[in-house]
Amino acid sequence: MKNTEKPETKHGTKKRKIGFYIGIGTAIGAGIGAAIGNIGVGIGVGVAIGAGIGVALKRKRNG
Repeated sequence: MKNTEKPETKHGTKKRKIGFYIGIGTAIGAGIGAAIGNIGVGIGVGVAIGAGIGVALKRKRNG
């Protein structure tokens, strides 16, 4: 590789993907929280679910 060439970058790193699922979980949790009347509880549950999905998919991919 010449000095003028840029190194290849990986897109969609593991941390970003887990963060993606946490973000989706937060949004879903806010909706659930609004439905039950307690947005704080809904967001907390959504973050936990999103993190769980992200970690489970990471473990599944790594074997």
